[in-house]
Amino acid sequence: MSLADLTATELLAGYRDRSLSPVEVIDAVLARVEEFEPKIHALYALDPAGARAAAQESERRWRDGTAGALDGVPLTVKENIATRGTPVPQGTAATDLVPAAEDAPAAARLRDAGAVIFSKTTMPEYGMLSSGVSTFHRLTRNPWDLSRTAGGSSAGAAAAAAAGYGPIHVGTDIGGSIRLPAGWCGLIGLKPTHGRIAVGNPYAGRAIGPLTRTAADAALALTVMSGYDPRDHTSLPSASAESAGALAGGWADSSLVGLRVALLLDAGVGLPVDPEVTAAITTAATVLEAAGAIIDPIPPIITRDMLDGLDRFWRIRSATDIAALPEERRAKVLPQIREWVSTATDLTAADVFHGYSQMSAMAAAVTHVFTTHDAILSPVAPITAFPAELAYPTDDPAKPFEHIGFTVPYNMSHHPATTTNVGWSSTGLPIGAQLAVPHHQDLTALALGNHLHNQRTWPTP
Repeated sequence: MSLADLTATELLAGYRDRSLSPVEVIDAVLARVEEFEPKIHALYALDPAGARAAAQESERRWRDGTAGALDGVPLTVKENIATRGTPVPQGTAATDLVPAAEDAPAAARLRDAGAVIFSKTTMPEYGMLSSGVSTFHRLTRNPWDLSRTAGGSSAGAAAAAAAGYGPIHVGTDIGGSIRLPAGWCGLIGLKPTHGRIAVGNPYAGRAIGPLTRTAADAALALTVMSGYDPRDHTSLPSASAESAGALAGGWADSSLVGLRVALLLDAGVGLPVDPEVTAAITTAATVLEAAGAIIDPIPPIITRDMLDGLDRFWRIRSATDIAALPEERRAKVLPQIREWVSTATDLTAADVFHGYSQMSAMAAAVTHVFTTHDAILSPVAPITAFPAELAYPTDDPAKPFEHIGFTVPYNMSHHPATTTNVGWSSTGLPIGAQLAVPHHQDLTALALGNHLHNQRTWPTP
């Protein structure tokens, strides 16, 4: 196994006992990048020299006994999470490239913990697509099948994690943008409780979270990034300390006895669920049931009116932003996005207000489920990864959100939700399960995902 494939917990143990060096680890990661990046196009603003200098500083801190919680661990952050000195293009050629003045809260916490941020990762146009299609970045592809999308909008983060560009990759999520690519790339992808990780530019439903190959690494990243920051008025104080390392040992079977798990196999809206996806989620439910959980199938949580209302609200918001651009920059916006917002002028004030109100309607619907259940198990997406060149799985700008019915409710309700791999399609593509839990139980979601990972009976290609 290459050093690039080691988990963060394994790297930290090796640094601690001096069997590993941050310098040799970053060299291994950069070698992996050199090998695979021409194929998957996951990175933006790669900085090998800066990474090696940071690794040398980390090596010194380990010698001096002053190492931080992630000292020497190579990681990436999504390009819309500001890092000082690097422009934030938001995936579009329409952006005026201005170097960021400071690190966003999450990036600052990672840097303070000694992490080696060696690159940013790609995202699609304005983060409004669940693919890697962008007028600024090269097309990001799925390492499991280069003809398929890695998902989005945390496209590069998921591709980098699956390809072994180090153990931790940080993305953002406003409707499924961490969980969809994580599911399509066979990863753990956590959308935390809203406010758990401060966002530099807060917005309704927006969250920052880790994409990793293990639940323990996701818990470690969550612990480091958590906490209040005055730049995000919705951010929360750090959670009471829970041992991220305990996840490495798995979830105790006794903890699952009597756990009430709602099984959601139909989102109620959008694309029909692929039978292979349904079968994989059903198998995951039997794994939890075998450990003592009570599995209770439930009807759809959200409605067509909720999803369409949110579409209308997001459409007018994006149309307003794009209309404010100078004509020459507006012309650079991806044609599919311009087509999507072109109908915004047909919306009335009542349409927009009704659309805005659907965020609260979704939140109420999800919260109602948690009055009788401890967790919700569902697919991450109704389908496996779609062709990389498509902006949307429907290939229709008029129907851009037919695949987010399982993920977007938790953005609006602020509940934590994680993904974990629970199988593979007949064509060798990952199938992800989503586990949502009550507010502030982020580590419980990861522990449940870890249990499914440890008890898996499906073969890995």
